[in-house]
Amino acid sequence: MITDFHTHVYPDKIAERTMSALLGSNDVVRAYSDGTVRGLLSSMEKSGIDRSVILPVATRKGQFDSITRFALGINKTYPQLVSFGGIHPDDDDVPGKLRYLKDKGFKGIKIHPDYTGTFIDDERYINIIRECARLGLLVITHAGVDPAFDVIHCTPQRARAVMDRVFEETGVTQPFMIFAHLGGMFVHQDVKKYLLGTDCYIDISCSFKEIMDFCETDDSDVAEVIKLHGAEKILFATDSPWNDQKETIDHFRAMSGISDEEKELILCKNAQRLLSGLQ
Repeated sequence: MITDFHTHVYPDKIAERTMSALLGSNDVVRAYSDGTVRGLLSSMEKSGIDRSVILPVATRKGQFDSITRFALGINKTYPQLVSFGGIHPDDDDVPGKLRYLKDKGFKGIKIHPDYTGTFIDDERYINIIRECARLGLLVITHAGVDPAFDVIHCTPQRARAVMDRVFEETGVTQPFMIFAHLGGMFVHQDVKKYLLGTDCYIDISCSFKEIMDFCETDDSDVAEVIKLHGAEKILFATDSPWNDQKETIDHFRAMSGISDEEKELILCKNAQRLLSGLQ
């Protein structure tokens, strides 16, 4: 079962407005679907992708309930979609909200430090990540540069410090954090210095400059990360609708320097293991 571990959709009534706002916030990103559930399902069918993980982003305090309702509806209606939850670092009763997500069967949460203007090593995020570690919830975060922002709120160095602290404070030894965009967009050298070989997962969305207008990493960089970090801790991802699922998966399948066994782990088996539970 091929899984895209990094996609986004929006409720039909706000999808067009949201997509326009996001596209207008920078001049380097393109859209490859309309940002709706229907658009994602159509893209998956064309691409041969069996399952997509949807990552909602809470951009301000108080969005938890609406995001959760939308995500629950997706999870109950579409067996080929898995929506994570979304939480803001300023939300009230963070432990209670995370326990609610766990009780409702959510596999994890998405955070985006740039959109909240909060560094990943801020105590508010550490409290969220620590609680997720204890509950067995995955945490996937945007990492590195976001083209719409001037400040990098999740650098590899900060990310490493957060992981080390949370592992020490909770006693959790199992990897549960996922760093998007090959561990950090536009900070590849620091990813190699601080993250590779550690107990985290890395997704490969927005990592191929051969098929992207903006990207610093290429096939050789992706292959190097897979070798140094271990294919068993790499997740296939596209960041749809901001990249084309079919183009990305076709490009990844054709890559040299990666064995068929490694590609199967990245396309299928790692996601199956994670979504079946942290074991």
